[in-house]
Amino acid sequence: MPQPRILVVDDEERIRRLVRMYLERSGFSVAEAEDGIEAVDKALSEPYSLIILDLMLPGMDGRDVCTQIRQHSNVPIIMLTAAGDESNRIHGFELGADDYVVKPFSPRELVMRIKALLKRTGEVDYARNDLNQTLTFPGLSIQIDARRVEVDGNEVGLTPKEFDLLVYMAQRPDKVFSREELLRDVWNYQFYGDQRTVDTHIKRLREKLGQVSHSVSQYIVTVWGVGYKFEVAS
Repeated sequence: MPQPRILVVDDEERIRRLVRMYLERSGFSVAEAEDGIEAVDKALSEPYSLIILDLMLPGMDGRDVCTQIRQHSNVPIIMLTAAGDESNRIHGFELGADDYVVKPFSPRELVMRIKALLKRTGEVDYARNDLNQTLTFPGLSIQIDARRVEVDGNEVGLTPKEFDLLVYMAQRPDKVFSREELLRDVWNYQFYGDQRTVDTHIKRLREKLGQVSHSVSQYIVTVWGVGYKFEVAS
């Protein structure tokens, strides 16, 4: 199996060097970019398993880089943000980032999150569910092992977290999930109050499904004051 290839985007050489050291020790292949323009060029010209993207970059900031990448690719993106900068984290999720790490960060934690995200984009362990399972609903097919979603026969490209969120809810139709539950079980750790992360991903998921079928997008139902559920009207 080829090594997973990670693109590290940061304008600080010491951070790129530190992250590279820990990633290579963990068996990853690493490429680097020191500004936003170089990051977009590399991200769109070469295949990567995951991108680590600093928010504050010269030339083109991380938000614009994320937007340009998302127009062409669903590659997993972990964004690096300043401590306590909640608005930027939320905006990063709105643009399509899958996770964030707050600076200053632990390189070991970063590696752990990379492995967890890559596991979800590869052979995802849903514990109680058969990975070869295909979830089928009127107008919607979710192939878990292939990580493929089709709406009315048309493939819909989702980011890793959007796919995980859809599968998690679709495997439990009619169950109401609080935002706290979804953060804990889909993201695998607490976001310390960033419950808007869930709202942002739900909004993007509905929009992508709705581009093909309005009725399928309505399978994701808001339960006011509580959270969300997956419901197929009979």
